[in-house]
Amino acid sequence: MTYITNIQKYCIHDGAGIRTTVFFKGCPLACSWCHNPETQRPDRQLRYYKERCTGCGACIKACQLHALSMSDGIKVDQNLCRSCGRCAAACRYQALEIVGRAYEVNQLVKKLVSDQIFYEESGGGVTLSGGEVMTIDRAYRHTLVKSLYDEGISVNIDTCGFCPWENFQEILPYVDTFLYDLKTLDAEKHRQYTGVDNGLILENLQKLSAAGAKIWLRLPLIKPVNASLAEIEKTGEWLTAHHISPAQINLIAYHDYGKDKYHQLGRTYENQFCPPADEELAACRQKLIEMGFQNVKIGG
Repeated sequence: MTYITNIQKYCIHDGAGIRTTVFFKGCPLACSWCHNPETQRPDRQLRYYKERCTGCGACIKACQLHALSMSDGIKVDQNLCRSCGRCAAACRYQALEIVGRAYEVNQLVKKLVSDQIFYEESGGGVTLSGGEVMTIDRAYRHTLVKSLYDEGISVNIDTCGFCPWENFQEILPYVDTFLYDLKTLDAEKHRQYTGVDNGLILENLQKLSAAGAKIWLRLPLIKPVNASLAEIEKTGEWLTAHHISPAQINLIAYHDYGKDKYHQLGRTYENQFCPPADEELAACRQKLIEMGFQNVKIGG
């Protein structure tokens, strides 16, 4: 089953123009700084908003699996919870929520096409994000992308690049732009902070470039992981050596806007990172420009 956490309208940072961004559940990476932890698991999850809770206990009575208990708010036993939604339905204060909704492809396409006038007027479209849209059901993804293409809607793919090359290859004719994340060239560091090696990610980036795909390269800059000038210079050298010329490079500073989500999902947030200063971001941008990459933006 393919689940979606959010369909966000009027986005301006996920490609050209005004876009609708669809966030799918499930990601092969587990980035320590992820600001959408609710999209990491492919299945539905129970989310708890402590600030909304009155402690009435209605949710506990509604749970047939005895997965909920009261202890400084509601505690959820993730080993017992099956995300059936009975507790959320019983809560009058919306303190509990099931994250993840299934859409049939035709149902989702109909919803996305309804904003086509905004896409046409702004040069925008739909961005498929996550989680990781390139690892959801292949038939679902292919049908969705081709259906949007057939409707004349620009499709962007926001991806970490960790998937079989065939997944990219089969949708290449229908995709306008790939928003491609590149965390670090250091394989050991990549494994440490994301849980996987970066070899497949780098290989797919090379193949996309060789296939003539339009790429907006996204470099998340996170201290102390990858925000140094030396790291940026290595990235620029690697891109040049492999003849990769992104249409745009976005330098995206780390933020902790998603930290509350971890607590709501019963997880602990790793508070070990910080963003580079404005002058450091400017220096990184200038370095890439000096290396021949002209369309380099901060943010986006």
